[in-house]
Amino acid sequence: MVFRQDLFKDKVVVVTGGGTGIGKAIALSFGRLGARVAIASRKEEHFLPAEKALKEAGIDCLALRCDVREIGEVESMVDAVIRRLGKIDVLVNNAGGQFPSPAEGITPKGWATVINNNLNGTFNVTSTVANKWMIPQGGGRIINIVANMWRGFPGLAHTGAARAGVANLTMTLAVEWAGHGILVNAVAPGTIATEGLRVYPREVVELQRSVVPLKRFGKPEDVAQMVLFLASPAGDYITGAILPVDGGERLWSSIWQIPDNEEARQASEKMLEEISGG
Repeated sequence: MVFRQDLFKDKVVVVTGGGTGIGKAIALSFGRLGARVAIASRKEEHFLPAEKALKEAGIDCLALRCDVREIGEVESMVDAVIRRLGKIDVLVNNAGGQFPSPAEGITPKGWATVINNNLNGTFNVTSTVANKWMIPQGGGRIINIVANMWRGFPGLAHTGAARAGVANLTMTLAVEWAGHGILVNAVAPGTIATEGLRVYPREVVELQRSVVPLKRFGKPEDVAQMVLFLASPAGDYITGAILPVDGGERLWSSIWQIPDNEEARQASEKMLEEISGG
């Protein structure tokens, strides 16, 4: 890790969706640099093992159940963090979820579920943290995790629309809340080797890897490092930015052929084996 070990000493960080994958990596990274960390997740089977892992790493961790789609649960979670940890310096909106489907196969219920989780849930947590703590206290950092949806998101229209909404919300709040000393940014991961890849057919995952110019998947820690940067003093003059962590995936047109890389392919195969437990 490139950051000073006590960089976030005395800081309180809230990570939604902090029980698995990218969220867990972000929580661990902040904790290892001295932060007190609150992780929120809808499922106990996600946040309880993560809480145990953080505490075993010597991190002061508070784990709370919270469905970000339910404003009452969000308010209770934020109140609990302030009551037990005293403040909120950094909010990382990582909670979300989706399922692969062509647009014609997405039902109104499926569409609403993803929009509520990824877009409405992000706003619920953001507005609650801002109104209960950051605006009255005159500052804070908010970092939203979005997606690589700049050229559309075929096969994932619901989350593409939701994440695009969060990207616009990020830029809007960066302007509206600048006067409150709140910096609002987003990180846009490409294809990251997490448990979430398990829901996709293996051939789809391999195709996704093949269109990344670096020819490999990213690691959850790659995203965490960018989040740490934005939350650190190095990010003091950055707001309204949406920073990609995608191996160049957003840029590559298939017209421009890039030869495969056997070493990178094997590294990605190893990542898939690790997240599959084999």
